[in-house]
Amino acid sequence: MKLPTDAPRAISAPSGGARRYAVVVALFVLSMITYIDRVCISSAKGPISAAMGLSDSAMGLVFSAFALGYALAQIPSGWLADHAGPRLALACVVGAWSALTALTGVAWSLASLVAIRFLFGISEAGAFPGSARAIVNWLPPRERGRAIGVLFSGSRLGAALAFPLLAWMLARWSWRPSFLILGCVGVVWALFWLVWFHDHPAGREAGDNAGTGSAAPLGSLFRSRGLALAMAQYFASNFTFFLCLSWMLPYLKQQYQLSDSRAAAYAMIPLLLGATSQWLTGWLVDALYRSAWRAWSRRLPAMLGFASSAVALVALTRADSAEAAIVCFTVAAFGADMTISPSWVFCADIAGAKAGSISGAMNMLGNLGAFVSANAFPFLHGLTGSASTYFLVAAVINVGALFCWFHMTSLEPEDTRT
Repeated sequence: MKLPTDAPRAISAPSGGARRYAVVVALFVLSMITYIDRVCISSAKGPISAAMGLSDSAMGLVFSAFALGYALAQIPSGWLADHAGPRLALACVVGAWSALTALTGVAWSLASLVAIRFLFGISEAGAFPGSARAIVNWLPPRERGRAIGVLFSGSRLGAALAFPLLAWMLARWSWRPSFLILGCVGVVWALFWLVWFHDHPAGREAGDNAGTGSAAPLGSLFRSRGLALAMAQYFASNFTFFLCLSWMLPYLKQQYQLSDSRAAAYAMIPLLLGATSQWLTGWLVDALYRSAWRAWSRRLPAMLGFASSAVALVALTRADSAEAAIVCFTVAAFGADMTISPSWVFCADIAGAKAGSISGAMNMLGNLGAFVSANAFPFLHGLTGSASTYFLVAAVINVGALFCWFHMTSLEPEDTRT
């Protein structure tokens, strides 16, 4: 049965020219909502733990339940975006995770909280593969680096906004009503997207923009060396960055005896600057694509990012103040974010019309990195009595990812695709 991907709608969809950038703006807003809903659990850790009597290890299980569900559903959600189209796929997954965000506010035990956040992760899995497929459908390769950068900058701004927003909401309404309110925001976006968006620009056939990738069967793409390397390096990127979404805020508060408001203000900095990293790297990817360095347009920004992140993580083991620590966290997160746009554009390069499925596969292993990170931090801290062990392990993983990128090739210098 054919899924209804382009049913008639009352509001006309954007078509060609500048209107395609409206799609990127809508996806930017979606990315903000995605991360606000994702990070709010970290901001609400204190009152949730107190209400349910949960230890740090139990909250690590809650954090990682999301990451596990998110990772496992990546390929199926990418396949959904490729076959049902990003219009229907994104409307469905945003509606589902918004309902689960609201349900987080009625959790009554550790088991219920873990189950809800696991299902929440499964639902959120379709956000970025679906967004990537929408970008492939609407934008040519020369503009995709910036579009992916704008998309993921929304995630960083959303995560940064979540800290003060949740602090204000928790003070005003407590954590249960706060989650209910956040769930309603996503429902509004899903309804807007369903009414407004077309899977393809008017007058353009399916695959017109997507046709720059490989014509190989999906199975052979899954078995390719390029995808294996992309998945490995994305594990490292998420392993590093997920610390900023889970344990960074509690670590700063405990290690440096900070107040809630001061810790929240510090925790915003890596995320806000991460947004600028997304813009910078997206521009750099597209600029290199148009230069004699086209074959390195994906590799150079990512390699620079992993090198910066590794150095900052080593320096973090020597930070003797909250200010020094947040500088190190910021550089580490900035470097990890420099790898995002190249990674997703690389998947579009090698997959084209199969970009949803292939980027979903990469994001799957990446979020297994987030799952491991959420549990590795408290485990290694408890095992050694110091957070430095985690930081050093993460630095080594980042160096390994740098060498993955050295061997990742999606474009040749003479490639003239536009």
